[in-house]
Amino acid sequence: MRPPEFWNTRHGRAAAPVSRTLLLPISWLYQAVSNWKFSRTTPTRLPVPVICVGNINMGGTGKTPLAIKLAQHLMGQGLHPAFLTRGYGGNQRGSVRVDPKLHSHRNVGDEPLLLAEIAPTFVGPDRLASAQMAIQAGANCLIMDDGFQNSSLAKDLSVLALDAEIGLGNGYVFPAGPLREPAGRALQRADAIVWIGPGEMAKQHTELDTFTGAVLSAKLRAEAKPPTGKLLAFAGIGRPEKFFSSLRTAGAELVQEIAFADHHAFSAKDVTNLTKWAEKYQARLITTTKDAVRWPAELRADLLVWPVALEFAKPDDVEKLLAGVIYSCT
Repeated sequence: MRPPEFWNTRHGRAAAPVSRTLLLPISWLYQAVSNWKFSRTTPTRLPVPVICVGNINMGGTGKTPLAIKLAQHLMGQGLHPAFLTRGYGGNQRGSVRVDPKLHSHRNVGDEPLLLAEIAPTFVGPDRLASAQMAIQAGANCLIMDDGFQNSSLAKDLSVLALDAEIGLGNGYVFPAGPLREPAGRALQRADAIVWIGPGEMAKQHTELDTFTGAVLSAKLRAEAKPPTGKLLAFAGIGRPEKFFSSLRTAGAELVQEIAFADHHAFSAKDVTNLTKWAEKYQARLITTTKDAVRWPAELRADLLVWPVALEFAKPDDVEKLLAGVIYSCT
């Protein structure tokens, strides 16, 4: 599913009034179900700190690169973090430790495969079971990649990743807008906000005026210059246009940009069509690291990948953010 344009429009609550009005009753039902789930769950306190890196928006905000950045800093301090994630798009039913040599995106989802390259990663719908498995494997701190709306575990640090270009979008809850829950309720549970990318949306949401937690800024930085020559770019992420724009800004010669839905599983037909289009333009295919793990493994050698990493605006922000967690582990 591609998000409708009115979700993230700069015109905010004035956009698409008819569509929004028709969808509002479903939004109220969605909120009611979410409230019911929260009310019937008592969070379990674990013997190790739990960091949650979450979204309030549907779709990509830079959450996974942020979780990776935090894990890398913790490992630099001598700690042993592990990732917990549900594994969206995978068919794994119980909790399992991700092994990129054994698992594909069809088993565990695409993001867990990226996380597992950094630190031990445990996938499963039961976060408590995954957490216990991670602790038994030697983890002394846990990072939930997503899970802000999951109340099964007590969190020691909850960080919201927000796209600085779209912010809270039109401010409405799904499906009338992009939010997973009302902004006010989410901000009450958050300890910090990390604005990711360029933009001024932080100044355009009054819901944020009373937030008393830490507010930090970061950006996604390319780890290398884009390849030279003609490129056909494709992506199936939360906001593919961000990937295309970053490539163009870095000087890439894009002859075509093709967007797919987030977590799109590339079929044989997709591969054939993209390859033919690239040949037509005498270009090479380029995509994101997240999309590459959903590309047929036997064809990845010919696929160009443009990786990015998260970088805080102030280098010491990550240390300040994690100081309490590091202290409780030492």
